[in-house]
Amino acid sequence: MTKKIVKKRLLNVSLNASSSSIKKVGIVFDESYFYEKEGLIKELILNGIKLENIDILVFKNAIKKNETFDYPTFSFKDISWSATFDKEEVNSFINKDFDLLISYYDTEKSALLLVTHSCKASFKVGFASVDKRLNHFMIATNAENFKVFMDELFKYLKILNKL
Repeated sequence: MTKKIVKKRLLNVSLNASSSSIKKVGIVFDESYFYEKEGLIKELILNGIKLENIDILVFKNAIKKNETFDYPTFSFKDISWSATFDKEEVNSFINKDFDLLISYYDTEKSALLLVTHSCKASFKVGFASVDKRLNHFMIATNAENFKVFMDELFKYLKILNKL
């Protein structure tokens, strides 16, 4: 049901990229396939983004009862039947005004698509393997190659005068 709602919402997507420079960055991770969060954050810092300007939201397929996390985390259980989020951390994340949203997942899952679609970021970047209507800019690599992804991202952000 959620997947149908998300796909329907994607029919009405309008991507209006902002020309402002990148200062606040949001990252959505799929922890099912990618564990190098700290390496990705380090790359952002090396490229001039301040740590305090980076927000992270982590997706897990399933969350164990007493599991603890370093970052706000959500799963499929946090989505209502009407494709809205029941978890305050997710709603807080998607309502922030990011200059850049990095959708760091290369496998489509309705929960991740919904976060990217709902996020109020002015410039969205993701993988070419994910629905092309979600992002302003897509990078053709896989999630395991975070160095390649970040090198390409910052190469093009410089070309687009976003840094």
